[in-house]
Amino acid sequence: MNLKQKKLLNYVLVGVMAAMIFVTTYFLKIPITTPAGPTMIKVSNILILLGGMLFGGVYGGLAAGIGSGLYDLLDPVYITSAPLTFVRFFIMAFVCGSISNFGKANGTNSKRNAVAAVSGGLAYWLLYIGESIIKLMIEGSAFVPAVAATAPKMATSGINQIIAVVGSLILIVPLNKALKKYLPKFIADNSNETAD
Repeated sequence: MNLKQKKLLNYVLVGVMAAMIFVTTYFLKIPITTPAGPTMIKVSNILILLGGMLFGGVYGGLAAGIGSGLYDLLDPVYITSAPLTFVRFFIMAFVCGSISNFGKANGTNSKRNAVAAVSGGLAYWLLYIGESIIKLMIEGSAFVPAVAATAPKMATSGINQIIAVVGSLILIVPLNKALKKYLPKFIADNSNETAD
């Protein structure tokens, strides 16, 4: 596979993964209202971690950020948070993908994938909860009441991350096998990738 073909394939994979993340966020969610603002239980976080494991930190991160940010842009409840959503989900997949694909692992080392998934989920959780607390404090809340008001988001986001970690670790093995079968040269060339 030459460089031009690899770039095109990367862009296509980012687009397809972003679309899948958007669609699963749109259709497979349970909205929840909290004192700290709206949140939701969703399964799209599984795809976000999988994107990082399968395609590396940069491309997985772009797919995660674009798919999640696009959802926010098209939902009046979340539209103002779209830029921060892009950043949070990019970081989630980037952390996961960077750990999972470090060296020549290519997302195939089970122990490394577990560490990667937990690390990506934890990075997202910390950013999301931190952002929620800071927003409440900017609006005039003291720290302790802001933390208390954010407790439902902490629980919801924690559940999301547990679902994402378990689901991604179950699905990574068969998806890696399929990718190796149909895109072997791409997978071999895509570890430690950089955006072109």
